[in-house]
Amino acid sequence: MWAALERRQRETAEPIHHIVRAALAEYLQLSHSTLFQVSTSGALVEGIYKGAVDVARLRELGDFGIGTFEGLDGEMVAMEGRFYQVRSDSTVREADDGDLSPFAVVTWFEPERTIEIERCPDLDFLIRKLDSMRTLDSVHLRAMCRTEEGVPLVAAAADQPEFHLGKVEGAMVGFWSPDYVKNIDIPGYHLHFITKDRSAGGHLLGLSGSGLRIGLQQVTEMRVALPATEEFLRADLTRDPSGELEYAERARPLRERISSKSVRRP
Repeated sequence: MWAALERRQRETAEPIHHIVRAALAEYLQLSHSTLFQVSTSGALVEGIYKGAVDVARLRELGDFGIGTFEGLDGEMVAMEGRFYQVRSDSTVREADDGDLSPFAVVTWFEPERTIEIERCPDLDFLIRKLDSMRTLDSVHLRAMCRTEEGVPLVAAAADQPEFHLGKVEGAMVGFWSPDYVKNIDIPGYHLHFITKDRSAGGHLLGLSGSGLRIGLQQVTEMRVALPATEEFLRADLTRDPSGELEYAERARPLRERISSKSVRRP
C-alpha cells in the first residue's frame, strides 16, 4: 500500500497526506474541501456570457461562492446557502433557482481557523492578512452591467458602474487562487461584498474598516464544468487572459472610469 501511495505521489505530485485524506473521505462518505467551478476565466475574457448552469444546481455544489449571471448581468454573492444578484445599480435581489450563470465558483464553507483584525486601513492590508468579514468604514465596489454575448470582458469592464458605501456592515465572500490557474480561474484574490441588510453590494475594489473577522478554509480539490454551448466550443481560448483579468478585476484611476456613482449608507 505504501508503494502504491508513493507511485501516486510521483505521478500527480500531490502530498501524500492529501491523497490519504481524499481516499479516507471517499471511503467513509465524508465531504472534503472541493471547489466547484463553472466555465473558465479565459472564456469570460473572450465574452462567453451565455448561462451554463442554474442556481439550483449551484446550491447542490456549495453554500459559499461568487460569480456572475447570464449576460454578465451583475455580481453573484453566495453565503450560508443563499445566492444573491447584485445589479449594476448596486441593488440586491435573491436569485431564483432558474437563474443561469456563465461563470461561478462555489464550495461548502467550513472555516478551519479565524483571524480577528482590529483595524483594516485598505484592501492591500486585508489581502496581506487574508479573506473576509464585518464592520467597514467604507467600501469601493462595482457591479457589471448586462452585456451582449461576444463583447470582450475588457470592453464590458470599461463601462462598469462603481459605488462607494460609507459606514456599513456586511460580509465579503471570495477566493485566492495561484497564478498557474490563470487560464482556468482568476488568479490572486477575487472578493465580492454584500451589506448586512442585503440592500447593496458588488465586486470589491477597495475598503477600510475595523472589527473584521476572517474565516479561512484551504480547498484541496477543484472540479470544473465546461459549458457545452456552441459559443464556448468555438471560442479561441488559447490566449493568456492575465492582462484583461487584471484590468477587469482591479480598481481603475479616476480618469479611466467611464461611469461612477456614490452611495452613502447610515
